[in-house]
Amino acid sequence: MVNRPAASLDLDAVFAALAHPIRRAIVEQLAGGDASVGELAEPHRVSLPAISRHLRVLEDAGLLKVEPEGRVRRCQLDAAPLSVAFGWLTRYRVLWEDRFVRLAEHLQKPSKKRGKPRTKGRGRK
Repeated sequence: MVNRPAASLDLDAVFAALAHPIRRAIVEQLAGGDASVGELAEPHRVSLPAISRHLRVLEDAGLLKVEPEGRVRRCQLDAAPLSVAFGWLTRYRVLWEDRFVRLAEHLQKPSKKRGKPRTKGRGRK
């Protein structure tokens, strides 16, 4: 078993939760405000138990808080784990942008070789 810091495990859970299109749609829907489980299930052609499983994954990743209101369960988005994921992605985006800038600069430098390129098939008979 590989030991990893808790922060990376949280990140793993966040990215795994966001890997499914229904869960991403639920996050987008909750970004507009709280909603009941029924309201979250409405736009999707899946059963309520399937929506409940998706909500559990989001809740386990820390992206969702569920509060019972009588017989209705209201869900709200917790954006803190998204901020952690965004910070991680930003760090690597900056790294790759820097590498692409350096590559572009390298490719724009004139080449020191001025000879003609060799073609295949010419030479010995």
